[in-house]
Amino acid sequence: MIRIILVGLALLTLGACETAKGAGQDIQKAGNAISNTAQDVQNAL
Repeated sequence: MIRIILVGLALLTLGACETAKGAGQDIQKAGNAISNTAQDVQNAL
């Protein structure tokens, strides 16, 4: 019974890591878009 619980917790932990990794990539892409837009505006001035 304890093994089943440990396997379940391990699977949840791995799923959470993948979710955090995906969120980090999304935030990075948003940051890059903002940075690129700011650079375009600065170049236009």
